Amino acid sequence: MKLTIVGCSGSFPGPDSPASCYLLEAEGYRLLLDFGNGSLGVLQRHIGLYDVDAICLSHLHADHCLDLCSYHVVRTYSPAGPLPRVPVHAPDGAARRLSAAYGMSDEPGLETAFDFRRLAPGTFTAGPFEVTAALMNHPVETYGFRVSHGGRSVAYSADTGECAELVKLAAGVDVLLCEASFLERPGLPEGLHMTGRQAAEHAARAGAGTLVLTHLVPWFDPGRVLGEASAGGFGGRLELARSGAVYDLG
Repeated sequence: MKLTIVGCSGSFPGPDSPASCYLLEAEGYRLLLDFGNGSLGVLQRHIGLYDVDAICLSHLHADHCLDLCSYHVVRTYSPAGPLPRVPVHAPDGAARRLSAAYGMSDEPGLETAFDFRRLAPGTFTAGPFEVTAALMNHPVETYGFRVSHGGRSVAYSADTGECAELVKLAAGVDVLLCEASFLERPGLPEGLHMTGRQAAEHAARAGAGTLVLTHLVPWFDPGRVLGEASAGGFGGRLELARSGAVYDLG
């Protein structure tokens, strides 16, 4: 099981990374968690253009899903000829919202390239992976994911404020990809995003092996995010997400 960070920039692409996108591979199967703006280009450094087998979209904010529109072009108009539809596990309304973003007003829209499957809390399979989805604490319908294979597991917070469900979802995982969008300051909005310290506290309660701080917003100094996380009581490996980083979980 291998994890590659394609994009880890929060809210919009940064100078060193596209927006959220994570690639998981096992037994020749390739699963994407989110497909944020700018990620399709960088994804091609890691796998072939047509090699995506399934996609999970945590929510429908542009920095987590918008490059599905670009990938529709790839799957629909490729000179390679007709390609099978890719399963897309996503919140309610994803097909309509993303078709509108692409500029389509008529059915079937992006459904010519993708098989949209509505997410709900619970567990399903995607190729060799077992995927568990749980609702996070964000203003729109948002799911965190736990992806397991061969006794190894990765959890992904997506966008969330402090959230007990995230601790349950990430219990005992090898790697927790947890958002750390905010720096500490008085009056931070609740139910939106977390600080590095809050991410570390969640990882400590979950007993995660490695915490990777992600959804790093370009206007903040990532060194400060990491420094604040070091005060969160997490005793495992702690690091910042980086586009191109690879974690081989065996």
